[in-house]
Amino acid sequence: MVRPSVLLLLCGSLLLPMTAVARLPGPLQAVPAAKVRDLTEIRSSRVLRVLVNQSRNSSGEVQGQAIGIEYHRLRAFEQYLNGHARDGQEITLKIIPKAKDQLLGALQRGEGDLVAPGELLELQPGHAVASSEPIASNVPLVLVGIKGEKRYTKVEQLAGKTLALPTGSAAGEAVSQLNQKLALHKLAPIKIEWVDPTLAVEDVLEMVQGGIFHLTIVEQPIAERWGKILPKLRFDRQVMISEPGEEYWFVRRDASMLRASIDRFLIGYKKPSNEDAAFLRIYRRLYQVHYPLAKADRQRLEKLRPTLQKHAEAQNMDWLNLAALAFKESALQPGARSGSGPTGLMQITPSAAQRVGVNNIQNLDANVQAGAKYLAMIRRKFFNSPKLNERERMAFTLAAYNIGPERVQGMRAEARRRGLNPNQWFFQVERIAMEQVGMGAVSYVNSVNKYYLAFDRERESLEPGGQKVVSRK
Repeated sequence: MVRPSVLLLLCGSLLLPMTAVARLPGPLQAVPAAKVRDLTEIRSSRVLRVLVNQSRNSSGEVQGQAIGIEYHRLRAFEQYLNGHARDGQEITLKIIPKAKDQLLGALQRGEGDLVAPGELLELQPGHAVASSEPIASNVPLVLVGIKGEKRYTKVEQLAGKTLALPTGSAAGEAVSQLNQKLALHKLAPIKIEWVDPTLAVEDVLEMVQGGIFHLTIVEQPIAERWGKILPKLRFDRQVMISEPGEEYWFVRRDASMLRASIDRFLIGYKKPSNEDAAFLRIYRRLYQVHYPLAKADRQRLEKLRPTLQKHAEAQNMDWLNLAALAFKESALQPGARSGSGPTGLMQITPSAAQRVGVNNIQNLDANVQAGAKYLAMIRRKFFNSPKLNERERMAFTLAAYNIGPERVQGMRAEARRRGLNPNQWFFQVERIAMEQVGMGAVSYVNSVNKYYLAFDRERESLEPGGQKVVSRK
């Protein structure tokens, strides 16, 4: 028999506030309490931990030059804090890149002191987080397509269309609201293709320009910034996606001194007139991925498929990885030549082929065999750890194929030293590569990855027994 006092205690406990949780995509995730570091504790430690969106649009440096949209503002805030420091307690920034949908949860768990997303980011119920004064106001979402294709002027025209969106996109909720309106008019909903997590907003824009994706939605300032790099993009501003939003920085709710300092700083901050100078100079010739399955390319790939599949299977490798690498290296042209150096479909050098016991790389079969064996050797000797998932393992292998495995291993060691994830190339170790050797290797891996994803989306039509689809010209 339950005693009345115990029953009363149990009933009373049901009335107590529940533990706060962070709402991220997927199941609810409990967020443990963490000690709040306000400005006093930050000055004492001399480190301000800044959680940034890992997108290259939002954060990043290339060989000492800032190309992330938030970097100038963050560095100016660092100078502002140090200009008001007492007793020489100068602060340095520790940049912590995270996927956009993980930023606020990481802040609440105490993994950082400040979130600077560089994009629209809404607070969700359960976060003990406060926003700064607006970084930017009246920020609209804009529909982005490619010049030469159908232009849209009203939401109803999007019924049944598919949008490619990166994880954490502010457009996700906006599309949900649009679909409710379309349903009232008995129109088909707008479909969302949530893209692979190796792709950030700028990657999706590049793939729209390349014809791999048809449409996306991004914040208008981001669209206009990348439109300078990707001139084929088209912005359909007449389509009203949602009411304009506001961009913020975020701190823990109890960090009142830090929040007040941010707000005072923002009142007087003016972005530099040449803010995008390095961004334009460094990126202008890099984002040039194009559609790899036009009619002629698809026909070439079909002829090459048996050879690619044979040698990929021999090395326990997805043949579409070889296809993507071949498209990047030679545009699927077996006769490609580069003087006395890289040769053939896989653009492998004679010395690399000899390391894996293959000669006569002018022959297509031997060329593909050499490329596959060389990739497999790199993977086996340097990136065989079970801590790597297959996508990251391939990314590290490609980077090593491009700049050498020893150099990539050194970058992983430096990433570990800085608190980055040494087992993740995308957005983590690639940051070290950007700083040390520039964008070459990063662009190389990104391009091959995008071609792989483009092929993988149409895998059924590319493999025997798959139903053929009409290719884009």
